[in-house]
Amino acid sequence: MLPCKRLLPNRPALLVLLLTMVLLAGCQSTYYAVWETLGKEKRHLLKDNVAKAQEEQEAAAEQFSDTLSRLKATYGFDGGELESVYDKLKRDHEDCEARAEAVRDRIDAVDEIGEDLFAEWAREIDLISSPDLKRQSRQSLSDTRRRFKRLQTAMARAEASMNPVLTTLRDQVLHLKHHLNARAISALKKEVGAIEGDIEILVRDMQRSIEEAKAFLDSMG
Repeated sequence: MLPCKRLLPNRPALLVLLLTMVLLAGCQSTYYAVWETLGKEKRHLLKDNVAKAQEEQEAAAEQFSDTLSRLKATYGFDGGELESVYDKLKRDHEDCEARAEAVRDRIDAVDEIGEDLFAEWAREIDLISSPDLKRQSRQSLSDTRRRFKRLQTAMARAEASMNPVLTTLRDQVLHLKHHLNARAISALKKEVGAIEGDIEILVRDMQRSIEEAKAFLDSMG
């Protein structure tokens, strides 16, 4: 089910209408109905959310890359306020978590809107009386589903690649919190190669997903 608060259009004039409709239907159907009054069908919403997923992934890749740069600087710590080092690492972990959550939310929206669009498309094909037009529509649906599946696979891989990095960052934040001394920094240095490799994989998977998103949007016209 699409989360209402995340996906509702930010149009104050629609609030009264929206609240009335919420009483009559579930959030998902209300969401689509409200957008249809604004002239946006499911295909438009899918394109919008794929584009936003692309943007979220670009921002996440940048955040994780920046965090790696700051981690390397932390590993080179040679004196100063360890509390400040901990605070920076903690903020970076929180920022990465926030970016990851934004990516997950947008991917979930893309998945659900896509499936709803294809279900509606299939139902509407049954209403077409012309055999030739019906055949063409079925072929178009099949082609779009195939491209969408490639996009879903790429997005799922990119989403999964965030988890090892987030786990390592959490471990390091907690380790530094529990052992706020220079030896703790030294212990973290040993894992720089692992987290660097994980972030390289993450950025690569994000880029592939971003490219698939672009290809899908181009195919949708």
